[in-house]
Amino acid sequence: MAIPVIDYSKTEGEERSKTLAEIAHCCEEWGFFQLVNHGIPEELLERVKKVASECYKVEREAGFGESEPVKKLKELMEKESCDERIDDVDWEDVFLLTDDNAHQWPSKTAGFRETMKEYRSELKKLAVRVMETMDENLGLPKGYMKKAFNGGKEEEEAEEAFFGTKVSHYPPCPKPEKVAGLRAHTDAGGVILLFQDDEVESLQILKDGVWLDVQPLKNAIVINTGDQVEVLSNGRYKSVWHRILATPHGNRRSIASFYNPSAEATIHPAPQLLPEQAKAEYPSFVFGDYMSVYAEQKFLPKEPRFQAVKAV
Repeated sequence: MAIPVIDYSKTEGEERSKTLAEIAHCCEEWGFFQLVNHGIPEELLERVKKVASECYKVEREAGFGESEPVKKLKELMEKESCDERIDDVDWEDVFLLTDDNAHQWPSKTAGFRETMKEYRSELKKLAVRVMETMDENLGLPKGYMKKAFNGGKEEEEAEEAFFGTKVSHYPPCPKPEKVAGLRAHTDAGGVILLFQDDEVESLQILKDGVWLDVQPLKNAIVINTGDQVEVLSNGRYKSVWHRILATPHGNRRSIASFYNPSAEATIHPAPQLLPEQAKAEYPSFVFGDYMSVYAEQKFLPKEPRFQAVKAV
């Protein structure tokens, strides 16, 4: 079963209503879908792939060879007979790009900083468009989700929402059955936009109790909804469990960007989505408090997180 693919250009034109309905179905039934014809130039995406791969070779590969997951797997393989798995680390090299840490971005790879700055700018615009599509499908005012993630501030006020980009590589693993590329989890934040590897499969989502591959599709952007969209929609849109398998071949590239609430934003189900006298399915809480809980429980069932966070 393939993950749904949406031609995002059709949200403008004669097939708008049909396309919006398809996106609504994806958000309600899948929590994951792929966008093609999303407006990000192909030439830019090709440059992103180039600089990300070069950055790993030039600035990251040697360090991964000395990393904790590599050391732990070597120790496990040295045991003569062992049925154990490594369950406390991931077979992943990862670093984060934000506006605030731009001075720490990789600097030895030609064109990396300039390309990723341009890419993040384009992707942030796409994130806002996707959120506005979700607003419309939920029957919320245009810009509702963005405003909520910005702590209730209007468009013309200073933006406070967090927009981060996680650049990951999952190198070939000699014993992929012994360690995860990335352990199963749901995403804590808002809307996630993933530019994944064109060739190396390993991303899976949990759908109706079955793990399904998210098929590589050249220059598509994979969209998934995080825990805060689930809360804001009062459970109409669900965040979905996903994982990355370690693989023996190929160095999987994964560039995931997150449009998340500001740490001070109060998140709660939208009042417009609560029928009269109906009880909200989720508490109202400050996102920073939720992240404190998430940091301890990321790989555990998500429902207790909503109850553990301090309600406001």
